[in-house]
Amino acid sequence: MASNVPVVKQIAWMSIIPQLIILFIIIMLFVQLKVPNPPIIGAIVYWTCSIALRYFVPKSHQEGMKFTKQQEFEKAIVSFKKSYDFFTKYRWVDNNRYLTLLSSSKMCYREMALCNIAFCYSQIGKGTNAIEYYSLVLEEYPENGLAKSGLAILNSLKDQSQNSSNEELIKTDS
Repeated sequence: MASNVPVVKQIAWMSIIPQLIILFIIIMLFVQLKVPNPPIIGAIVYWTCSIALRYFVPKSHQEGMKFTKQQEFEKAIVSFKKSYDFFTKYRWVDNNRYLTLLSSSKMCYREMALCNIAFCYSQIGKGTNAIEYYSLVLEEYPENGLAKSGLAILNSLKDQSQNSSNEELIKTDS
């Protein structure tokens, strides 16, 4: 299903190295077990594990992305908050996502959840909440470009709105 909602995926290219090592270990295991076509079987096992881990472990995140793409932002916020809570409780899974989830994402799931919550709030016209969440992202992840951009846009819109209100007041006072 095509979506009009922008999705950003940043890749941590260095994460590919440990993942290739895991793939190599799986293939070598199949070589030792004398399984026919160990590279093909190993690649299939690795791919299956990768898909399963990224689908079942960050379930709330996947659900939030689905709701976001369907532009059901209130539901997405609830899912992303659950994702944030899960990865806060199991921080080690998120911090080691290259190995635990076989994920090459540059951003951790906690960071993604906060950015997505802020984005969803901005889409339903709750700019104050969006600013709050983008600010929270920058407190925890000061180099996050999405939060910096989101805040800049929201603050400029807020400034523009205040300037328009001031101009209206000036006109009515005259």
